[in-house]
Amino acid sequence: MLLKNGIIHDAVNPKPYEADISIQDGKIAAIGQGLQPAPGEEVIDLTGRAVYPGFVDAHSHLGLDNYGMGFEGHDYNEMGDIVSAQLRGIDGFNPQDKSISMALHGGVTCVGTGPGSANVIGGTFFAVKTYGNCVDDMVVRDPVAMKCAFGENPKRCYREKGDSARMTTAAKLRDMLFQAREYLERKEAAGDDALKRPKFDMKMEALIPVLKGEMPLKAHAHRADDICTALRIAKEFGVKITIEHCTEGHLIVDELVRANVPVAVGPTLTNASKIELVNKTFETPGILAKAGLQVSIITDHSVIPEQYLSLCAGLAVKAGMDPFAALQAITINPAKHLGIDGRVGSLEAGKDADIVVAGGDPMVSDTNILAVFLNGQKVVG
Repeated sequence: MLLKNGIIHDAVNPKPYEADISIQDGKIAAIGQGLQPAPGEEVIDLTGRAVYPGFVDAHSHLGLDNYGMGFEGHDYNEMGDIVSAQLRGIDGFNPQDKSISMALHGGVTCVGTGPGSANVIGGTFFAVKTYGNCVDDMVVRDPVAMKCAFGENPKRCYREKGDSARMTTAAKLRDMLFQAREYLERKEAAGDDALKRPKFDMKMEALIPVLKGEMPLKAHAHRADDICTALRIAKEFGVKITIEHCTEGHLIVDELVRANVPVAVGPTLTNASKIELVNKTFETPGILAKAGLQVSIITDHSVIPEQYLSLCAGLAVKAGMDPFAALQAITINPAKHLGIDGRVGSLEAGKDADIVVAGGDPMVSDTNILAVFLNGQKVVG
């Protein structure tokens, strides 16, 4: 397939340019002017159309919070175990959830999705495309991170079951990391001697990749003090971390810059429904991006429906964010956040042909998504 004469917004170069895109075997084979089709190759003329990478959301619960099913459809929180590192988001994902198709029609082609924030440790997130019948065929990377949570949610959900203070939440996370570190040390010391190995523990096994730096903690933290606690614990154990929501990040810019961690900001298009959201503002992603941080804008679907990801980026622009930085916050930055930027997040040769064609700027509410290509296949339009 050859896409001709589109206005390319590749999320790499700040200025758009007119070019053709050659698609071969589901990948972008080349981008340039004057590309010629092979004999029998399909050619689609995109003259005057804006062409973008498929949008990526670094933090969502898409597919685990089933559309129109109420509480019975919620598969993203285990309410009986406050530390549940052994859970895997992929096991709760429903490809037939109608929200996935809605996301695709909104230009969102890949999301990081997984457990919610009821638990101090909730289990693993994974990255998945938004088209397919079986999750195993849709996965880009599994796992991408281990979810943990600070602030009001664990307190609210487990107030009568042993967690009614922020100190307790932090202590429970530390306790699990201490146990996992000791478990790993004993396992490594035993070597090939099965009799000396510690008894198999699925929770401990799930935390080993975190301790080895193979995947980060994905830390739900709204309030500034919770963000600092998350950073403190990550430093104590020498583990990688990303800050999710980062609602009060604009109040501690210097601390975040020193930590130099990826931040995912949102959901912002909501009411301040709890005390830790009182300082929420669409100015936050722009402030953090100007400070040099890697910023992603997120929906936290279903808090904000996934298809409105680009609209959230537009509202950040309205609040002062640079438009190109906002585009990167829903494309290449979340791809980096999830560790999948080698495949998605920008229009570059060698990457998956996940492409959005729009009638104009998709960050403006009255712009229509005209077509979506996923893995080189036209799935919308």
